[in-house]
Amino acid sequence: MLLPVFTLKLRHKISPRMVAIGRYDGTHPCLAAATQAGKVFIHNPHTRSQHFSASRVYQSPLESDVSLLNINQAVSCLTAGVLNPALGCDALLVGTQTNLLAYDVYNNSDFFYREVADGANAIVLGTLGDISSPLAIIGGNCALQGFDHEGKDLFWTVTGDNVHSLALCDFDGDGKKELLVGSEDFDIRVFKEDEIVAEMTETEIITSLCPVYGSRFGYALANGTVGVYDKTARYWRIKAEWSSPLNEADGQWGIIPANTKLHTALSVNLGSETRAAHTELCISTSNDTIIRAVMIFAEGIFLGESHVVHPSIHSLSSSICIPITPPKDVPVDLHLKTFVGYRSSTQFHVFELTRQLPRFSMYALTSPDSASQPLGYVNFTIAERAQRVFVWLNQNFLLPEDTDIQNAPFQVCFTSLRNGSQLYIKVKLSGEITVKTDDIELAGDIIQSVASFFAIEDLQVEADFPVYFEELRKVLVKVDEYHSVHQKLSADMADNSNLIRSLLVRAEDARLMRDMKTMKNRYMELYDLNKDLLNGYKIRCNNHTELLGNLKAVNQAIQRAGHLRVGKPKNQVITACRDAIRSNNINTLFRIMRVGTTSS
Repeated sequence: MLLPVFTLKLRHKISPRMVAIGRYDGTHPCLAAATQAGKVFIHNPHTRSQHFSASRVYQSPLESDVSLLNINQAVSCLTAGVLNPALGCDALLVGTQTNLLAYDVYNNSDFFYREVADGANAIVLGTLGDISSPLAIIGGNCALQGFDHEGKDLFWTVTGDNVHSLALCDFDGDGKKELLVGSEDFDIRVFKEDEIVAEMTETEIITSLCPVYGSRFGYALANGTVGVYDKTARYWRIKAEWSSPLNEADGQWGIIPANTKLHTALSVNLGSETRAAHTELCISTSNDTIIRAVMIFAEGIFLGESHVVHPSIHSLSSSICIPITPPKDVPVDLHLKTFVGYRSSTQFHVFELTRQLPRFSMYALTSPDSASQPLGYVNFTIAERAQRVFVWLNQNFLLPEDTDIQNAPFQVCFTSLRNGSQLYIKVKLSGEITVKTDDIELAGDIIQSVASFFAIEDLQVEADFPVYFEELRKVLVKVDEYHSVHQKLSADMADNSNLIRSLLVRAEDARLMRDMKTMKNRYMELYDLNKDLLNGYKIRCNNHTELLGNLKAVNQAIQRAGHLRVGKPKNQVITACRDAIRSNNINTLFRIMRVGTTSS
């Protein structure tokens, strides 16, 4: 029989997923949770008479076992664990959108307090790869940072979007932990230290990740889906799914010819005045039977992941075409259930089949237009014949059936069905491939697709995206401006804080001397100064919001520059870009993004 050790009535609103249990004295487990009032609630029933002398912590007046840690900002993530093994006790880690606090609860003191420009949306504590000391790893504005017990930044890299969840797991079974990262772009990325070794695309924002055992880990999505992966393979998932209202036809009216077959075809539809361009799935029967309804289950394409097409009784035929518009360039499995019968049928035969939508299905093969050729390009060489490159094209794009390319050199041109932009792919006899597009993200996706298809482990490229790089240059200028404003506002606030202390002392002196006129004047000055501080705080908040937006763009640019390479060159580019940012060497940054190295 289970007996409660203690009972606690919560008098605070606790933020979701921000609860941790730690042994802050090395022995007894204590509960810590972030409240919605910018404080951390710490429940410790084991040392009731502990004295809290630090300015951050005060005893709750209503609960003798509870102390409150003042953060004075909205807490965005929280965890507890061993940060310094030599101490034999756990640390409490608290993240906000501007800072990370590592706190020694037992001694009421800071292990460290660091400003984090990219914010902290998620946090995990543990060992990563070959880094010997435990790290407090935070995920924020497209960036990942890891700090040791002294607050030293031992790990940093970028990821594709804002981070929402983190976990440490021995993903590849080598006895060392890899970092699992779930982000707003629906991707789960696996980092072996600063190298991405696997990516899995889900259908919603990944809100939680949790190691299970071995290479298995659990995940949860914003739409309520939960499941388990074993390495890159989804082991299972749970979500409310549709089911067929009818089973196999078993009556007189449901009988169809035994040789009835179902044919499917995927093609590109360039649209019309009334309908946007899209990919089209056409389904037809092999005889005069009609299609009464089609159910499609496909992750990330339809709202709710399923789509039902039910033609009116007057438009029933043996074929049906369904428009499909995938929002992202990822391969998608279309699971189909097609109801086939006759016009007079009351029951229908259900055909079930799966068809894969190619990764770049939203690009139509078109004639080259030299007037609208993209300025951006990426150039690389692989040891493959032209025919093999054509096989890759055929598997990843929807090419017309009569397309036949046997020999190099050749060039193909595609038009995006989403925005009408151009994509050129040129293959030379030497194996040199040039991809021309102004979309750096699309170029990176093509590089990764080619590398995966041909099992390329390391690939260096030469690239230039003038339009994108010019926008990035403007963003970097803004980042410098916002940093300057931030420093000036911080200095002004520090000066005003000193002035407040001085005015308070002078006002109190006047009160003790019964000089009411002077006291009133000093408090009026304090009132005016407080208004100035509030206005300055609003300006600082707006400045910080703009700064975060621009830092996100910079981090994404570094991630995209890395995404143009594969293996070691990818990691080298990300590291070199970060060093260039740290030294404020913008010209070097763009050289690295173009050629992959700092050398000329």
